[in-house]
Amino acid sequence: MKIASWNVNSLKVRLPQVLEWLGQARPDILGLQETKLTDENFPAAEIEAAGYHVAYSGQKTYNGVAVLAREPVTDVVTDIPGFEDHQRRVLAATVGSTRFVNLYVPNGKAVGDEKYDYKLAWLAHLREWLATELETHDELAVVGDFNIAPEDRDVHDPEAWHEQVLCSTPEREALAALTALGLSDSFRRFDHPEGTFSWWDYRMNNFRRNRGLRIDLILTAPRLTERLSASYVDRDPRGWERPSDHAPVVAEFTP
Repeated sequence: MKIASWNVNSLKVRLPQVLEWLGQARPDILGLQETKLTDENFPAAEIEAAGYHVAYSGQKTYNGVAVLAREPVTDVVTDIPGFEDHQRRVLAATVGSTRFVNLYVPNGKAVGDEKYDYKLAWLAHLREWLATELETHDELAVVGDFNIAPEDRDVHDPEAWHEQVLCSTPEREALAALTALGLSDSFRRFDHPEGTFSWWDYRMNNFRRNRGLRIDLILTAPRLTERLSASYVDRDPRGWERPSDHAPVVAEFTP
């Protein structure tokens, strides 16, 4: 099994890249973030023609999440239970025996901003919900754009980013609270070259200079973690024409 996550930063713009990558990588399940499309404008027919079932939850201009899968998508949830939020940031679904939770975590804007406070509250409610999901789903994968670099080694310049949004201590503690539930950062189960990132700002030739952050994650429950055979960032699509500022992240599992 191969699962993946990709913040596409507008599916309307990036649909050709997504279809090309699906044809090349052939993931069994793919979570997309920042689709930026209302549901009536979602390109379901094109994705289904590529051989994928799809579920989606979107809004105009901002946010938006989708799950693409080779098997039928069932038991769909589009909100964190008990947390009232009009922003479309969550889509959980069952695909075969896998419970797949796809997230677009709030950015937070800046430490101390009201959007930062919203981010921390969102993550606290997320933890409560994931604790219940783990009670009922042995094969749970939580993927997405977390907008948090877990450690300094996930940051091109830790000194410049010290205690800034995406790298602040409260954000990292909130992420650690998720992994403390029993979820593993699949990427860190393997050795990778120093400076492996998943997001590079469009400005200042940051991708060419590899000035990025690793903020796109695949977290796995123990039953999936023990079957992990690979976990990596696929940098290639970041170098394509009109790319997203994120690259897909992938995890592979033995049967």
